[in-house]
Amino acid sequence: MADATYSTTATFDLRARALGLFDDVAARWAAYKVYATTKDELAKLSDRELADLGLYRADIARVAREAAYGA
Repeated sequence: MADATYSTTATFDLRARALGLFDDVAARWAAYKVYATTKDELAKLSDRELADLGLYRADIARVAREAAYGA
């Protein structure tokens, strides 16, 4: 009976992990900027303008969250 051994070595690439972390932080910051900008712009609208969009003032945070994070 034949016996085969397959071995891999896990490489620890600190540079790739650091770049991945940086990309993650940058993506989160960009999403937060979209959230904050959307929330601020909607908050500047009057109740009448919000009603024209089919929104209430209480909807602003939800709409901004959906715009930024898609959920």
